[in-house]
Amino acid sequence: MRETGRGPRRPVGSMDVARLAGVSQKTVSRVINGEPNVRDHLRERVLRAASELGYRPNTAARALIKGRFHRIGVVSLGSALYGPAATLVALERAARKTGYSLSIVCTLEGEPGGISAAIDTLISQGVDGIVLSEPIDDGQDVAFDPDVPVMSFNQLPQPYAEKGVFIGGDGASAGRVATEHLLSLGHATVWHVAGPQRWWAARDRLVGWRAALAAAGVPEPPVLHGDWHPASGYAAGVQLATAAGVTAVFVANDDMAIGVMRALAEAGLRVPEDVSVVGFDDTPSAAYLVPPLTTIHGDFEGAAVRGLKLLVERIEGVTGTPVPEEPPVELIVRGSTARPPGIEVTG
Repeated sequence: MRETGRGPRRPVGSMDVARLAGVSQKTVSRVINGEPNVRDHLRERVLRAASELGYRPNTAARALIKGRFHRIGVVSLGSALYGPAATLVALERAARKTGYSLSIVCTLEGEPGGISAAIDTLISQGVDGIVLSEPIDDGQDVAFDPDVPVMSFNQLPQPYAEKGVFIGGDGASAGRVATEHLLSLGHATVWHVAGPQRWWAARDRLVGWRAALAAAGVPEPPVLHGDWHPASGYAAGVQLATAAGVTAVFVANDDMAIGVMRALAEAGLRVPEDVSVVGFDDTPSAAYLVPPLTTIHGDFEGAAVRGLKLLVERIEGVTGTPVPEEPPVELIVRGSTARPPGIEVTG
């Protein structure tokens, strides 16, 4: 790239191509994405300008010839938490088998309009489809043209409510299974340490917990809230240790469950002899806690494989393929749950 005394020039962007070609930036995006609804003379002007400026000419040519970039965009939360990180790893593994590469744009929690901005970035880079693995409701309407297929692990934005692909574990059913397990052991009720309610997963698990209690006709204790991290679970555990009648707790993820168990132990309460605890995710450390943690297994790998398979079929125009069934919720029963104090095993 030509340099001046002021240092290297900034990289050429789509705005530069649009300016040289005398078209809008949206037209440049449509040409780069290989979309058919662009007039031939405009397409030629954009490609000529892109070639002159050195703006991804190879990518554009390949997309126009093959009709695809063989690239899938992923919108994900920029977080080291187990769920989002495990989802990204699973997507990368699954993508290798599809012949498509991944382009990942991360959002930040609390960033207004972060999802829409991330989608715009991916569209401008050139992708054949988009995966929304962003787990948070950012409170903004997702506004973008539905030009490529979209697959979501959470809620689908309104433009894709009918034509998009939704894949993901049924968090409400999972929350219900976790709670029903504790009720089946004879506990009078089950307390809940919920995750932050901006997260779709936290909402779903709370809904499942409430549904199980309502179906059993047992009282619903006050909800305690955490932020997915062990420290917040510990704070909730301190409250649980002083509350009357607590014998069973469903915690919305394993990391918070670790904090709950630590607080209960410091208060002189034994798990599971005094209080049973169920977590969620089945993190690698769950089986090695003392006691080993009963938890809901998170099928990140399976969801990624099913989701990308359907998305690629949408991209390539394959029709008539049935949507893969969601696997049943898998409860991993370990040593952190038992009958409540005073109830002996019979038979």
